[in-house]
Amino acid sequence: MDLRHLRYFVAVAEERHFTRAADRLGIKQPPLSLQIRQLERELGIPLFRRLTRGAELTEAGALLLDEARGILEQVERMKANVQSRARGETGRVRVGFAGATYFQPLIPGLIQAYRKLYPEVLLTPAQSNTPNLIEALRNGSLDIAFVRPPLSDGEGITLLPLIEEPMRIVLPADHRQAGSGAQSLVTLAQEIFILFPRTIGPGLYDSIIASCQRAGFSPTLGQEAPQISSIVHLVAAGFGVSVVPQSLEQIRADGIVYLPIEGEAPRAPISLAIRKDNRSATARNFLMLARQQAGDGS
Repeated sequence: MDLRHLRYFVAVAEERHFTRAADRLGIKQPPLSLQIRQLERELGIPLFRRLTRGAELTEAGALLLDEARGILEQVERMKANVQSRARGETGRVRVGFAGATYFQPLIPGLIQAYRKLYPEVLLTPAQSNTPNLIEALRNGSLDIAFVRPPLSDGEGITLLPLIEEPMRIVLPADHRQAGSGAQSLVTLAQEIFILFPRTIGPGLYDSIIASCQRAGFSPTLGQEAPQISSIVHLVAAGFGVSVVPQSLEQIRADGIVYLPIEGEAPRAPISLAIRKDNRSATARNFLMLARQQAGDGS
């Protein structure tokens, strides 16, 4: 017995006529009758009573009809599910976020667009720093990650540049320059800088230090913030000043001000990272959507 036998049987049972069933199936009537007889021989029981103007189910045939319909429906569901998974319409994407990248409006916008296109895909978020996220991509515990390049070791990783956002000076609200407009970094030469550990974001850290050096000074480093987003609160507490990505202006803590940087300022790039040999359809769909949005500037 195979699925073809069941399909042929269901057609005859529903049409109650061999010729009409053959027309429905797109085959000749004699081969259909032969297939039904083979099924009856295999089961050892008659499934139809052949009448002058059609056919009617025996009691055993009625039972088989219920079973056959269930099997064929299950096969169709299985087929649809497998095809949907192959197209990346179901499944899961494990997404990593580094260095407060989730504050950049492009990122939640991309997440929302993906969820609208693929509502049956589960998105699982994870927050860490860029080196840890790259390692997680390599060992397969993450599918994609928003990271801050450059990478110290990008072997086996594909990077899609998304945006380079400007950075802002963060000052305590009572700082003498808090009420000013754009400021050059050199005006902060005598200040204590609050930065995050270089190990969690070496690219961004080096960019800040290099910008200060281009402005003519090496920053005096003070208290380290455990992560980029916590810098703002340390500035508010009076531990020093800092430079942060513009999108962190969404953190409206009391006791701080954000100022544009005058002249050559550091940039905070964000890229989407994926392992080169990742064949997950869900992750590849995410990458394709990100490429489209990065390409049209949205």
